[in-house]
Amino acid sequence: MADQDSSQLDLFTGAPSPVAPKARRGKGEPVGPAVPSEDVRALGEQLPPGLHLGTSSWTFPGWKGLVYDREATPARLSREGLAAYAQHPVLRTVGVDRTFYAPISAATFAEYAAQVPPGFRFLVKAHEACTLARWPLHARYGDVRGQPNERFLDAAYATEFVVAPCVEGLGERAGPIVFQLPPQDVQELGGVAPFVERLHAFLSALPRGPLYAVEVRNEALLTDALAQALADVGAAPVLAVWKNMPPVERQAVRLRALQAPALVARWMLPPNLDYEEARRRYFPFDRLVDEDVRTRDALARVSAAALNLGRPVFITLNNKAEGSAPLSAVQLARSVMSRNRNTPGVGS
Repeated sequence: MADQDSSQLDLFTGAPSPVAPKARRGKGEPVGPAVPSEDVRALGEQLPPGLHLGTSSWTFPGWKGLVYDREATPARLSREGLAAYAQHPVLRTVGVDRTFYAPISAATFAEYAAQVPPGFRFLVKAHEACTLARWPLHARYGDVRGQPNERFLDAAYATEFVVAPCVEGLGERAGPIVFQLPPQDVQELGGVAPFVERLHAFLSALPRGPLYAVEVRNEALLTDALAQALADVGAAPVLAVWKNMPPVERQAVRLRALQAPALVARWMLPPNLDYEEARRRYFPFDRLVDEDVRTRDALARVSAAALNLGRPVFITLNNKAEGSAPLSAVQLARSVMSRNRNTPGVGS
């Protein structure tokens, strides 16, 4: 889920959030970027243009002094924060997680694109209607909860409500469109082999041009057949750092990630905590609490290998990974840059 934390309902998911510090709005001036330290500024200048590191969203009051020059509510950061976020020397992508919960218009995407520099790219999550075989029992699904989802892997729906608005609104600033399949009963998906066949047909029917990426959260789906299906249509696997998934490099090998047109990864949770536990432990997301050097090094190795092969890299990091996504991104950037440019390929 997207990171959100305000005293009101979660902006994107409708879930209650921890209480954030009261914002000081100033005298009407817009939220600006924090002044980066000299070493972070220098690090940003050294990063290769194909390395796109960023966070799962940009609406966190705790990032004052890290990303923003002042305290502001999540609602205000949602309106004003993106332009300041995009001036951070290391942050060259951001996840648009709100689109997982409901589609947004091309006009909204265009507003996002207008606030960022030319080299910035957005990682857009497809609406969950595309990737849920059965609607969950959560109350927010209303009358359809628990029912089969007729839009599951429906290419016509995805084209109209996911792909077209993204491409039209973001233009050249569009990065991967991620179809995230939450953990599901594999039998609800039809079984491993039928699911892979259906996914292949779905991806084949989407418009050519965008970079499509697929994230599964069932280890049973990490098969040679899935790797081949993605390769056949030019889609990328997403390396998902999530507590029930294998380590990054094992996923990269199984899915032949370095043969894909881009390396895509999402670092979401530590291995020993669930979402709400991590949220409580790390709020307000202004410092690294539990550094996960093993995962960081693994992501750095596969990133360096991809860059050496001429592949672009897109990695988004969640506040729940180590405590503060911007600080995790800076540390990961340092790790990538410390790798030998002749790093051997992983899973190639």
